[in-house]
Amino acid sequence: MSNGGLLLLKHFAHLGTGVVMKRRRSMFQIEEELKKLPSKPGVYIMHDKDDNIIYVGKAISLKNRVRQYFRKTNKTKRIENMVALIDHFEYIVTDNESEALILECNLIKKNMPKFNVLLKDDKTYPYIKINMKEPYPNIYLTRRILNDGARYFGPYASSGSAKEMIDFIRSKYQIRQCKDFKGRTRPCLNYHIKKCAAPCMGYISEEDYRAQIHQIINLLEGNTSQLMKQLSQEMQEASDKMDYEKAAEIRDKKLAIQRITEEKQKVSNLSEHDIDVIGMARSPMRVCIEIFFIRNRKMIERKNFFLEDLQDETDKEILSNFVKQYYMNEMFLPNKIMVREEIEDKELLQEWLTQTAGRKVEIKSPQKGEKLKLVEMAENNAKITLENKEKERTKILEELKKILQLQKLPRKIESYDISNLFGTFIVAGMCVLQDGEVKKNLSRTFKVKTVFDQDDPRCMKEVIGRRLKHSIENENGGFGRLPDVIFVDGGITQIRAAKEAMQELSLQIPVYGMVKDDTHSTRALIDENKQELPLSQALMNTITYFQDCVHDKAISYHRKLRDKEMTTSRLDNIEGIGSSRKNKLLKQFGSVSKIAEAEPEEIATIPGITVELAKKIKEQLKK
Repeated sequence: MSNGGLLLLKHFAHLGTGVVMKRRRSMFQIEEELKKLPSKPGVYIMHDKDDNIIYVGKAISLKNRVRQYFRKTNKTKRIENMVALIDHFEYIVTDNESEALILECNLIKKNMPKFNVLLKDDKTYPYIKINMKEPYPNIYLTRRILNDGARYFGPYASSGSAKEMIDFIRSKYQIRQCKDFKGRTRPCLNYHIKKCAAPCMGYISEEDYRAQIHQIINLLEGNTSQLMKQLSQEMQEASDKMDYEKAAEIRDKKLAIQRITEEKQKVSNLSEHDIDVIGMARSPMRVCIEIFFIRNRKMIERKNFFLEDLQDETDKEILSNFVKQYYMNEMFLPNKIMVREEIEDKELLQEWLTQTAGRKVEIKSPQKGEKLKLVEMAENNAKITLENKEKERTKILEELKKILQLQKLPRKIESYDISNLFGTFIVAGMCVLQDGEVKKNLSRTFKVKTVFDQDDPRCMKEVIGRRLKHSIENENGGFGRLPDVIFVDGGITQIRAAKEAMQELSLQIPVYGMVKDDTHSTRALIDENKQELPLSQALMNTITYFQDCVHDKAISYHRKLRDKEMTTSRLDNIEGIGSSRKNKLLKQFGSVSKIAEAEPEEIATIPGITVELAKKIKEQLKK
């Protein structure tokens, strides 16, 4: 095995996202290790000095590909920044390029490397789920797709649209809505208002109930022509039997299905039934990718994704990385994926998708006709979505610039909050508002190191000072560049504390306080003169969300430390102290250190603890 690389000659096609390699290299000499690289396909993993994985890539020849990063060739700014941080690398040899592709995607998903193009969906999209393994299946909304044999339909653009479809189905079909219908002695209210056929009481056979479910599946799949034909036949049969009430119910169901079907856009002149159409739009700051889902020649839903900091990436590179990451874990694969650009690794991806789906899956770049118009429509929608998003964020930044009287747009704003319990478990949270959007992946937590009592301003000064030093010493480090503005959770004392921290570092960054009212809701943004700044409702909503995020970050970390202390501490080794007494002690005093400082008589005030046991506790904690 090479000292420079983790060489694993195994078959990796079956591997999931659990393959993680983080082994620090001592005395790693890049030039020497480059000479040892094999001319075989595989995956390479770049690490920084802290052993963080910062980039994952695949190669037909590891030797040729990895060496390129360290040669004086024309590289993008993004790659130059990445190479400057490489401390050591590892690699995995695979049997072929197809296995390398799968492993690359898995490692990117698992480790989220800083310099890879990362797919970040703005939200988890809802699906409608029907568990076909149940004798009387229910229908409900879910955001988790499992390989459990159930049928999933979607994705829906919002939970509202998915719930609307579920409500429609439940209003037109008598299916159960309860989570568990075993052991019932009488039917529920839904039966009496004709919204359930009461399978719990055996009032409907499994066969008849399943017939309803198959109609619902046809509706969700868009097979409404067959469903309408079936309903027409059932209506005629009911009419022939002079069951006019049932015939009227079926008629109403037909009309409702016809109405909801007409609301979906018809995609004409297409021979294929299942297509995903991908469109992309770019701005200087981000990329928006929009997917149209066409099923049974109908546009059923769409998704959009936003990708950041890709100024140096070509359209082809962005689309290639998107397709790889998106379809790597997508359960529902179409027959055809349509994109504008002829993407990289097209043949490999088609081969892998075909094997996964068990049928042919193609990636096409249409040049004319209806298919090209669909791609253009997806691109136009991506452009509109991006423009709307940019307008919202730019409007917020421009308003902040005006209100805060800044020379430039405040593209990076940091907020801070302190959390403690009577001076114990003192921590801080930091959140970042970048380009008008809260970036949760940039948030940080701190343990306060120099303050040991309840003094929030001193804690604020320490934490902000420590954070700012990071950027002064290394602007390319984990905290990135210095912020344009700082918001602190609190009033004038916290503002002054932040100012003191900056003065010691010879920095001048504007600081403002986010103050709350008596109900603990954000009331205003104030300056160092205690002046409340006039804010629009949209900006107030953003700042409220920003303050809530940093508060949640701080208090979550505080609870984590406190809960850890509650579950494992030095008290566990003291005879006579069980979990009940330990929890009472920690609740009363806040921490083990506070207990150690207390007098035995004070400790003995806890129910169940005698003076003798209290002395024993003091003695053990002093060791």
